Amino acid sequence: MPSEPSEISQSGPVGEVPSAEMGFATVDLDRERRTGFPEVVMGQGKTPEHIAEIAKRIYDASGMVLVTRSDRVAAAAVKAVVPSIHFIETCGAIWADDRGLKPEHEGLVVVSAGTADMAVADEAEIVAKLMLCDVRRINDVGVAGIHRLLAQKDVLQAARAIVVVAGMDGALPSVVGGLVEAPVIAVPTSNGYGTGLEGFSAMLTMLNSCSPGVSVVNIDAGFSAGYQGALICRAG
Repeated sequence: MPSEPSEISQSGPVGEVPSAEMGFATVDLDRERRTGFPEVVMGQGKTPEHIAEIAKRIYDASGMVLVTRSDRVAAAAVKAVVPSIHFIETCGAIWADDRGLKPEHEGLVVVSAGTADMAVADEAEIVAKLMLCDVRRINDVGVAGIHRLLAQKDVLQAARAIVVVAGMDGALPSVVGGLVEAPVIAVPTSNGYGTGLEGFSAMLTMLNSCSPGVSVVNIDAGFSAGYQGALICRAG
C-alpha cells in the first residue's frame, strides 16, 4: 500500500521549506512561493498511480497542476482524483486549473515551422497559459514557404517574446530573429530525415544562428521554451 502523504519541514536557504513526503516522491510545496509557479510533474518514466498521487497533492496545494509527457492511461488515473483535468494528446499534457484567474500578461507568440512540430508548440503554449500569459499561435510557416511567415510580420513585431519550434534544417528561428526586436526562444524538434539526427542537426543550426536575439533550449523541450517565454512576458 502506498504510504500516506505527510507534510514535513526541511531546513534550507529560504528557511522552513514545506514538502509532501510520499515515499516514492517528495513534492516541493514551496516552489510556487519561490518561483511563482508550482512544481510540474514529468510524466515520462512514472507509473499512472504515482502520477495521480503526485498530481493530486500539487493540485490540493495550489488549485492547479500540470503533468507533461504522459498518456491516456495516466490521464484517466489523474481524472479519478482530480475530476477537472484536461488531456492534450498531441504532447501528452495533463492539466487542471481551478484558480479562477484570467490571463495577466500579453505578448507571447508561439510559432511552429510545420504541422509535425505542433506537438512541441502545444506543450509550450499550455505551460505559458497556466502561467497566466495570453498566447498567440502561428502554425506551419516554415522557411520552405517564406511568404507564409512574412504575412505574419505584424503579429511577430508586436510580440514581447517569441517561441519558435522547428525541425528539419532548424532555420526558422534565425529568420524570425532577423525580423523582430523581441527575444526569440528556439526549440529544435526531433522531426526530420536521417542526417537530422533526431533534432541534433536543427539544434546545431540554432546554436550557430547569426541572429543575436536567438537563444536555444533542448530538443523537443516545449515546456522549457514556454516557461522562459512566460517569464519574459511576466517580467515587464
